[in-house]
Amino acid sequence: MHYPALADIVIIFALSALVLFVFHRLKIPPIIGFLFTGVIAGPGGLGAVTAVAEVEVLAEIGVILLMFTIGLEFSIRDLLRMKKAVLGGGGLQVGLVVGGTLLVSLAWGAAPAVGVFAGFLVALSSTAIVLRQLQASAQTESPHGRTTLGILIFQDVMIVPMMLLTPMLAGTASGSIGTELLILLAKSVGAVALVVLAARYVIPPLMHQVAGTRNQELFFLFVIALCFLVAWLTASIGLSLALGAFLAGMTLADSDYALHALGNVLPFRDLFTSFFFVSVGMLLDPLYVLAHPLIVLLLTAAVLFGKTLLTAVAVLLLRYPLRTALLAAMGLSQIGEFSFILSRVGVEQGLLTDATYQLFLAVSVLSMAMTPVMMLLAPRLSDALASGRVAGGLRGIGNGRELSGADASALQKPAGAGEETEGKGSERAGLLIVGFGLNGRNLYSAAQCAGVPVSILEMNPDTVRIESARGVPIRFGDATQDAVLLHAGLREARVVVIAISDPAATGRITERVRALHPEAHVITRTRFTSEVGRLLSLGADEVIPEEFETAVEIFVRTLRSLGISEDEIRTQVSLLRQDGYALLRGVNTDDTDFTD
Repeated sequence: MHYPALADIVIIFALSALVLFVFHRLKIPPIIGFLFTGVIAGPGGLGAVTAVAEVEVLAEIGVILLMFTIGLEFSIRDLLRMKKAVLGGGGLQVGLVVGGTLLVSLAWGAAPAVGVFAGFLVALSSTAIVLRQLQASAQTESPHGRTTLGILIFQDVMIVPMMLLTPMLAGTASGSIGTELLILLAKSVGAVALVVLAARYVIPPLMHQVAGTRNQELFFLFVIALCFLVAWLTASIGLSLALGAFLAGMTLADSDYALHALGNVLPFRDLFTSFFFVSVGMLLDPLYVLAHPLIVLLLTAAVLFGKTLLTAVAVLLLRYPLRTALLAAMGLSQIGEFSFILSRVGVEQGLLTDATYQLFLAVSVLSMAMTPVMMLLAPRLSDALASGRVAGGLRGIGNGRELSGADASALQKPAGAGEETEGKGSERAGLLIVGFGLNGRNLYSAAQCAGVPVSILEMNPDTVRIESARGVPIRFGDATQDAVLLHAGLREARVVVIAISDPAATGRITERVRALHPEAHVITRTRFTSEVGRLLSLGADEVIPEEFETAVEIFVRTLRSLGISEDEIRTQVSLLRQDGYALLRGVNTDDTDFTD
């Protein structure tokens, strides 16, 4: 039996691994590696991949999972706070880019309808690439990250009316476009209303029942089913799959289970989004680029520069700081994946010729490949511009005057981008507690008395529900997963205390905490004497074995009964605890659990 799709998947994986290994050595971002893999394996390269349709399906799954994970980090409240970025920023950005592209197209000699359609294509940015880069650099919840997301949400919504308007531009429309747009608006409002109701009344009790089973497979399947169900429902009413997946994520974002869901989905998201980038690379015909190098490079540069400038102006008009405007604009400078869908409609309607379509594909893929570089250079360039004379002129676009330091600080958290620069998943805490049993509760009480900010992770859904209702900063999540630790505020924690009873999980968490946050002071609890050395080797700064502390307490009380001074007792206790209880470990080295 022959399985062409399976053979193509093997080729993509093998070639991607080889390319990424080389690109890693050259310090080139992995997204460019995936795009390059697609160019090599696609029809314009070696022609090794033939099951293009199957690869596109996997790519679509990747975009759905990406948008779902983004939705998990942004609750309904966050989206309402972002209305300035979504409606204002998105509307201005799309309007300015469409208008600017139209003027350039008219000067080029194109018909007005073709110019407007070209503006539609250029205005859309790559949700998959931009958000992947923001997540990789932990900037999703920064001011420019939220502004960028708001504009991307608006663009994703606009793809549908753009597709409805394309036949009208081509002169082939039938029926009332205005009526269809009103119906689309009603569907969009209805979809958001259903999400709000589901997030409040339906999802929380269902998630509590599923999480209460403690069955990881059931939890994962329920989350994935919810993601694809909502995506399918929104697509069936004329909206995009990506927007539906984002709304699905938001239904969970306000629940206690968002972090755990995020940790479960992330590995699959990374796998399937790699297919998306490979599929984009497969669209590029390298022979066309080699035959027309100058025009392709010039148009790519024009798109990157022009779109950056117009997007920066749009963000500045909303009175955002210059740095936020530049970072968001450079991130959104490429042409997006939804433009590919729209371009096919344009070809069918006669707005794009075959030659123009090939030119569009080449410019689009090259602009996508430049995105990681643009986002890497953006902070340096924005700092340079903000400190120079250019800053005053650009700021004047949005503010009419030079911003003082206080003004810039105030605008760093604009109302449209949310009252906080950190999202729900990035709680700032001096202490991160993993496990809310007896030890965790006592530690939390002590931290409260000392005024230490705390973040807590717990795997018992009943405990999370009860304590969360009492105002305890507790989240449901598996701390063995990197994403859960990071979203719980690991990188901001000075001390991490691991107070759970699972030896294997304790070791895994200790290792991940040390790898993700080397500066943290890690304290772990264990029941077994043999675990002390292993946990210290995995990165724990202190290991507290319960039976040893019991022995220490008996020792202290015995010495006090014998009339030994407190200074001498402290000295003796320090000797006992020295080098990870080395003295006591020499007395008893078996694995007996003395706490049962």
